[in-house]
Amino acid sequence: MPDDPKRTFRSAAWFGKHDKDGFIHRSWMRNQGLPADVFDGRPVVGICNTWSELTPCNAHLRTLAEHVKRGVWEAGGLPVEFPVMSTGESNMRPTAMLYRNLVSMDVEESIRANPIDGVVLLCGCDKTTPSLVMGAASCDVPAIVVSGGPMLNGKYCGQDIGSGTDVWKFSEDVKAGVMSLEQFMDAEASMSRSAGSCMVMGTASTMASVVEALGIGFPYNAALPAVDSRRYALAHLVGRRIVALVREDVRISKILTRAAFENAIRVNGAIGGSTNAVIHLLAIAGRVGVELSLEDWDTYGRNVPTLLDLKPSGRFLMEDFHYAGGLPAIVRTLGEQGLINREAMTVNGKTIWENCNDAPRWNTEVIRPVDQPLAESGGIAVLRGNLAPDGAVIKPSAASPRLMKHRGRAIVFDTIEDYKARINDPALDADASCVLVLRNSGPVGYPGMAEVGNMGLPPAVLKSGVTDMVRISDARMSGTAYGTVVLHVCPEAAVGGPLALVHEGDFIELDVEARRLHLDVPEDELARRRAEWRPPQPAHDGGYVQMYVRHVEQAHRGADLDFLRGCRGHAVPRESH
Repeated sequence: MPDDPKRTFRSAAWFGKHDKDGFIHRSWMRNQGLPADVFDGRPVVGICNTWSELTPCNAHLRTLAEHVKRGVWEAGGLPVEFPVMSTGESNMRPTAMLYRNLVSMDVEESIRANPIDGVVLLCGCDKTTPSLVMGAASCDVPAIVVSGGPMLNGKYCGQDIGSGTDVWKFSEDVKAGVMSLEQFMDAEASMSRSAGSCMVMGTASTMASVVEALGIGFPYNAALPAVDSRRYALAHLVGRRIVALVREDVRISKILTRAAFENAIRVNGAIGGSTNAVIHLLAIAGRVGVELSLEDWDTYGRNVPTLLDLKPSGRFLMEDFHYAGGLPAIVRTLGEQGLINREAMTVNGKTIWENCNDAPRWNTEVIRPVDQPLAESGGIAVLRGNLAPDGAVIKPSAASPRLMKHRGRAIVFDTIEDYKARINDPALDADASCVLVLRNSGPVGYPGMAEVGNMGLPPAVLKSGVTDMVRISDARMSGTAYGTVVLHVCPEAAVGGPLALVHEGDFIELDVEARRLHLDVPEDELARRRAEWRPPQPAHDGGYVQMYVRHVEQAHRGADLDFLRGCRGHAVPRESH
């Protein structure tokens, strides 16, 4: 199926020449059994696959890729699957976030260096989604995301349990003495019953929802279970559509507009999405050249009600979300309230409102009406004050209302190792009114900004029946976690941010409604402490980690590497000789 001879695709620089170079490019590709006419000028579609057995959430993506290929062939394209580094949060140490930017570089350079006209991004476990979108955005090629989808609901003792969320709960129950270790271990096999990513509104489900809200994923991409045959049908349709996007030259920058990012912020509030979405969206916007700031999260998300009653904020799981109507039902409800930019375009060729304006809403317990929200103001709250001059974030829908305005004595942990060594010590002077502070866990300090912000509580506090305390850190928190947890404190302690100056026993004031985070210490005393502060010893000895620490930006700018911001385009590299 040759294309219009007047139209030349990027891949023609490799396959379209009738000379020695064209011979080499075509001949080596033909050792895979490809006939001559697949090099007749048709679009070449890269299928960027994060399949890995070390990333269990993505272990089924090989099968998903085959369905994408079917659609590409049907539409007259040439599908070429290629691997990139896969970042699985469940196995990678010290944290998958350390490698998000590295994967984005892998994606970007793989696209630019190869004969690829458009790309389908197969992702699942949480960092794979932003890293693939960041890399594609840096090249500005036509692109569509296909998420791997969530696992089936976990089942234990006749009840639904959710990955991550119930792990944290069960772990605290063991410490509190209300669950035995034998019961805890028995729940292990009951939680992850199928292929797919976390079935709670963790970062994987959040980012799958975000790409749908941004318009770079098809409707229902977010919540279709991984093992549902309709996800494979969706992948098939994406294969067809990406060929059309290449022919129409609909690049990712035409979809990732300012309006799309505003829609994604509001959708994140409506679903009780992960705080990690803040960092990832800021980084994606930086790659595509859209001005997006931390303040935009407050501006566009502050008055958005949380409509989705789903763990960790609520009761249900992703499988229930899909059966209730999926993300289109959320978008429809927001659109009816004037909270969606209806004209934002999506990769299927329709506006987001055309996709969702008649979406069914099957279950009003799972997807609540606007007059019965899970939280009236569910967006991410951005805090500022002398403890976070460049901002910090909290997820109100997952926090305890009684702690949203609080003043407490600080218990300070210099590192996550310090926390683990002291938190279970009976001599720890802690009560429910205290504020747990963890520092040196940001982008530079960890390094990589690990998901350690949702610190477990001291056993004595748990045994008193208290299940939440205010916690503050320069780290991140898993989207599966819950609690009154202040995160992403900027600047981080390792670069001299005010968090480095907190002493044990200082009082800290949190006022979410006023968006305030304050260290109640006189300025002259803080100046004295600042003069005495010395940076911690760098936790690297060369390689990528050293490059990361030297170039990573702070969380309020997306924690990208400074030299990766901006779109470098997809100009064809120089020929080899």
